[in-house]
Amino acid sequence: MTNLEGVYTALITPFTEEGSFDEKAFIDLIEFQIGNGISGLVPCGTTGESPTLSHAEHDRVIQLTVEAAAGRVPVIAGTGSNATSEAIQLSKHAEASGVDAVLLVNPYYNKPTQQGLYLHFKAIADSISIPCVLYNIEGRSGVNLETETLARLAGECSNITTVKEASGNLQQMKDVIASTDSSFNVVSGDDNMTLSLIEAGGKGVISVASNLIPDKIVEMVGLALEGKFKEARAKEAILSDFFKTMFIETNPIPIKTAMAMKGWCEEIFRLPMCSLSSEGKRAKLKAVIDNAGIPMAQRTV
Repeated sequence: MTNLEGVYTALITPFTEEGSFDEKAFIDLIEFQIGNGISGLVPCGTTGESPTLSHAEHDRVIQLTVEAAAGRVPVIAGTGSNATSEAIQLSKHAEASGVDAVLLVNPYYNKPTQQGLYLHFKAIADSISIPCVLYNIEGRSGVNLETETLARLAGECSNITTVKEASGNLQQMKDVIASTDSSFNVVSGDDNMTLSLIEAGGKGVISVASNLIPDKIVEMVGLALEGKFKEARAKEAILSDFFKTMFIETNPIPIKTAMAMKGWCEEIFRLPMCSLSSEGKRAKLKAVIDNAGIPMAQRTV
């Protein structure tokens, strides 16, 4: 996990019609991911609706991911919080559960200073021994992890090894690569920016789209990592409408709806997340996944 490379899927959290965690659907999804060559699994992130999970559910999702993966691929558990003490508690539990690394989102709502961000991430990293993947997403957290702060953390904390960059700012990503050691990993948090980041020296993606089309994302990223950018860009062009449509509303609403359409889960969300807001958007989503030739899920009985 010190060299994170390839495609890691930011897993959805399927719920039953009664609203509880659907363990059977989740295990089927993990088997589908591993069977299609994914590099690793990321439960309890933004795509997994982690803010709506109870602590007990959060712990169970992570534990089940580790059990189902059974060492076949690494597991990076989302354990971030806007309270440092809570993030430490979640991270310690994840480490005890056997995950390979933790994913730590910028503290949301608080809008801490850069010094506050530094102290927050350092405290978490110091509390555990496994690698930490920082998750920079200003659009959802309200604060940007500046390059200087990130470089300071990477230099001082040996287990801060990676950043998931979802700032949407390619220049910032390039600055991070230039400001950190070559062993530090920069991966994309946006499917549509993955190839540009790899061209700049990035290592891969923590992907939303790979929930439904892991084989296609693995193929695209694999070509890029081999330096075959012309071929990779051709694959990206085919998937561009799919990438755009996965964000016609707030993630994970479109991807989870698409997966429900293909039989992977129920179309159940936890408030304040809810179903797509219009039939027009639903029709657009269905057309895009149908045009992509995505088959129905092959679920186990």
